[in-house]
Amino acid sequence: MPEAFKNLYNQAFYEVLAQHLKTCLPDFKEQKFMTLMLCENFEQLELKERMSHTKEVLHQFMPVDFEQAADILLKLVVSLQAENIKEGSVEYMFLPEYISTYGINHFHIAIATMEQVTQFTSGEFAVRPFLIKYGERMLKQMILWSQHPHYLVRRLASEGSRPRLPWAMALSDYKKDPKPLLPILHRLLEDETEIVRRSVANNLNDVAKDNPNIVNEFAKQYLGKNSTKHEPKNESTELYRTIKHACRTLLKQACPETLALLGYDSTDIALTQFDILNTTVNIDSAVEFNFVLKNKSTKNKKVRLEYGLYYLKKNGQLSKKVFKISERTLAANEILQVQRKQSFKIISTRVFHLGMHQVSIILNGKEFIAKDFELVAAQ
Repeated sequence: MPEAFKNLYNQAFYEVLAQHLKTCLPDFKEQKFMTLMLCENFEQLELKERMSHTKEVLHQFMPVDFEQAADILLKLVVSLQAENIKEGSVEYMFLPEYISTYGINHFHIAIATMEQVTQFTSGEFAVRPFLIKYGERMLKQMILWSQHPHYLVRRLASEGSRPRLPWAMALSDYKKDPKPLLPILHRLLEDETEIVRRSVANNLNDVAKDNPNIVNEFAKQYLGKNSTKHEPKNESTELYRTIKHACRTLLKQACPETLALLGYDSTDIALTQFDILNTTVNIDSAVEFNFVLKNKSTKNKKVRLEYGLYYLKKNGQLSKKVFKISERTLAANEILQVQRKQSFKIISTRVFHLGMHQVSIILNGKEFIAKDFELVAAQ
């Protein structure tokens, strides 16, 4: 079993941190620091609780004046970097959290410090309280960061402004109206660094969950037939791949506009011979099914193949989950045979109920009639 992520915070980590703090803080009391960090209930604390605990204990040893504390944080980062502690270390995300907690009322100092610290460890969570408290003022700063020479500061502009960043407070205003974020996303869409482009795609995917039309219009500016920015649908480019990743939720939801924009056209594609090979399926085994595709046209056709699994719920209703099979190009007149299986091996994240289930085939967002199979107890 892999080591629990929360155990990044452990005695060895705090011993290293204490050694670096001794070089930055006069009269630093190392033993007291270690005792407070490794408190009686430390083992019960989860990852984010340990992160906050680290920040709170550190605060007891820092200057009360935030400007002085910010200077100590920057010296600490320099000291850590001098020991080749790697950029992006997750365990040091308590540093930007310190800034957001104790520097929230000191905008200019906090933002200048965040800009430096995020080049060492990400401030994507810590920057969000500033967006909520300062609104447009902070957004202007994020737009400036999107032009920064360091890729991690540019990433902060995109990742920190995601409306639905996982494990973070939601940005309700931008869930309702994400248009103020678009200058950041346009600027960084074709960034030279992949981690920044992926952040833009994730931000747009967040937007798509509440405002699909905005994402479709955004994508159309680059991939639409009348686009003046790039050759439409040049699928070999990073641009196309970034936009496709940004549209992944819309593709899964079979949004017709998104499918058309990305070149999925189902005309002249026939789906036949869809069969379930075992209509009675034992728990801990798998349902198996196959089907045949034929491209009846004289042109190559892009296909996105998925299947819908309709699980029987406790109340007797069916709940659909979509699984991807593949994406490929069918040559003119090509015939493709597909066979798949879906496991019903008992897992902790899903409860299986005995009875009638269904499976369907989804071709470029179009769902074909589902077929029944019965799930029975293991023999």
